[in-house]
Amino acid sequence: MEIIKTSIPEVIVFVPPVFTDSRGYFLETYQQKKYAEAGIAKPFVQDNQSYSTKNVLRGLHFQLRHPQGKLVRVTQGSVFDVAIDIRKNSPTFGKWHGEILSAENKKQMYIPENFAHGFCVLSDSAEFVYKCTDFYVPGDESGLIWNDAQLGIKWPIEQPILSDKDAVLPSLADVLELLPTG
Repeated sequence: MEIIKTSIPEVIVFVPPVFTDSRGYFLETYQQKKYAEAGIAKPFVQDNQSYSTKNVLRGLHFQLRHPQGKLVRVTQGSVFDVAIDIRKNSPTFGKWHGEILSAENKKQMYIPENFAHGFCVLSDSAEFVYKCTDFYVPGDESGLIWNDAQLGIKWPIEQPILSDKDAVLPSLADVLELLPTG
């Protein structure tokens, strides 16, 4: 498996080997030992999947008291996936990393705990699958507005389709007192 370090050391991109022949392909999507060797040792406790259409933007979400690490991938279509460091004492606080994940490239990205996360759909539709290190806790979720000028995320779409909730998320400056320190 190829392991790609990003500009934010804790955000890791994985490219699993794909074995192709005339019948199709095979790949290992997760093996605990290999990910632990890359520094992801916390167990995953929940798997999620979403389906979205072109230009849908989901995020930027995080949980406050029950932060989730996420191992994300796309099984159909393509997305631009973003992780933002929201740890106030981190040298990369407020920095983001974006990666195109697709069914074709089979890349995976690890978003650590205490990071905000979101993605936008580039293809006609996309199925997005991810493993989480903690359970989703209703009422514990918060988020950041997708176009926060302080973050300066360079989204590859101009007119995203947002949920009502995501359309009114606060800016980074508006939630500073809520954010984790480390």
